[in-house]
Amino acid sequence: MDREARYALIDALPKAELHLHIEGSLEPEMLFALAERNAVAIPFASVEEVRAAYDFSNLQDFLDIYYQGMSVLLHEQDFFDLTFAYLERAHADAVRHVEIFFDPQGHTERGVAFDTAIGGILRALDEGQARFGISYRLIMCFLRHLDEEAAFATLREAEPWLDRIAGVGLDSSEVGHPPSKFARVFADAKAKGLKLVAHAGEEGPPSYVWEALDLLKVDRIDHGNRALEDEALVQRIVADTQTLTVCPLSNLKLCVIDRIEDSPVKRMLDLGIRATVNSDDPAYFGGYVNTNFRAIADALDLNREEIVQLAENSFAGSFLSEEEKARHIQAVRSTTG
Repeated sequence: MDREARYALIDALPKAELHLHIEGSLEPEMLFALAERNAVAIPFASVEEVRAAYDFSNLQDFLDIYYQGMSVLLHEQDFFDLTFAYLERAHADAVRHVEIFFDPQGHTERGVAFDTAIGGILRALDEGQARFGISYRLIMCFLRHLDEEAAFATLREAEPWLDRIAGVGLDSSEVGHPPSKFARVFADAKAKGLKLVAHAGEEGPPSYVWEALDLLKVDRIDHGNRALEDEALVQRIVADTQTLTVCPLSNLKLCVIDRIEDSPVKRMLDLGIRATVNSDDPAYFGGYVNTNFRAIADALDLNREEIVQLAENSFAGSFLSEEEKARHIQAVRSTTG
């Protein structure tokens, strides 16, 4: 395919986004606007200074500024504005369904009530569904650099909202914080009827992916790049039809890969893994979902069938009902004629 045809296909295809941290969609312009609105001091004099600070050498460098950016989110309207701005961009990228993460501990630890954060996020998600037709599932993440008791406390705080929360996840600093650290709280969440996902194999070793599967019993793996280092693990992932939510530009920005040409997406497809393309923290990593699709389609020379497969995978790996998945996959196929 030539580039023009490739981009036209990407732009037209219906998609789901399964790996998006809503706090990571805080664009520098909104950060400045919210800092002014809420009288929060930030250590940057301009939007350009913020963008210059987005030069990371690893996951921890990113997390340091990520948590700093959260400081401007104080009121329910802030969370609404943040979430709705993301949905407007998703709508422009033909995203039909989103499964977004939020980090309540990143807010409650600084005195912002759980209800304030989730109330604003859900109000925006409902507005996005009404205005754009974007369906959603909300996933509450535990910060893995904190202890499991803190995760249990957050799960208790979430109890009044469990009818609006689809699942729990595990994010933040991966190395040194294996999934096994959270086995009990994940079992509790599963008993409450929640879906389970976990970041594993981004910077952590393949053993973390095994733990996520065997100890946490996750329904989906976030990232999962390093699973490819273990042939038995690849076979397990394929046999279980596990979905991996790959984030190409995030991998590049955080130096998980050296070049975008090193993205594992095509290799995963070739191995029979249900890989998907997502934007992770797009304000920090340089692009929303279509930008990620374009980057790997060019770098990996993806053909029409591979691009369509990635779009289909995004719905197949979602937490939608089987009927809804089938409807969206049919829409993907109809788009391609």
